[in-house]
Amino acid sequence: MAAEEINKPPSLPPYPEMILSAIEALNEASGCNKTSISKYIESKYGDLPAGHTALLSHHLNRMKDTGELVFWKNNYMKPDPNAPPRRGRGRPPKPKDPLSPGSDLPPARPRGRPPKDPNAPPKPVKPKAATGGSGKPRGRPRKMARPTGGITTGSATTTSAAPMTAGSGRPRGRPPKVKAATMTEVSVQN
Repeated sequence: MAAEEINKPPSLPPYPEMILSAIEALNEASGCNKTSISKYIESKYGDLPAGHTALLSHHLNRMKDTGELVFWKNNYMKPDPNAPPRRGRGRPPKPKDPLSPGSDLPPARPRGRPPKDPNAPPKPVKPKAATGGSGKPRGRPRKMARPTGGITTGSATTTSAAPMTAGSGRPRGRPPKVKAATMTEVSVQN
């Protein structure tokens, strides 16, 4: 039992106490950053747990969220009760209206489109308006065959309204590659 008490490290004060004492001892006007707080705690208390940096970060963030510390320009400092609240970047949050304790909150509206009422009368169907435009069908017109006889004047007797067929004119796509072997045979015969 005596051996356990000898090997046991001295108990450390809680991290919030150590952090506040470090900020008071360093006494910098612009506050203290995390590394200076950590170095002060290490120099004063010596034997710290293995996860000291993680514990320090956790407690600094928690103290910042609860309002025990003010975080400004990467420095932590004690809040000054007379100083106006400092604003960060962006738009300030909207002030919330306090609700009276006896009032009930309205039920939260679910997300998305509300479901259709099965008991609602059906909406009347609107009659479609007649095509009041030029009388042409909508969309891109059909592809027409090119006239082969040149430009003709007067009445067109050729079938210009017939669509293009696959066998008419030049074939589609890239022409086949000319082989180099046939080129050399021709040049040798000369």
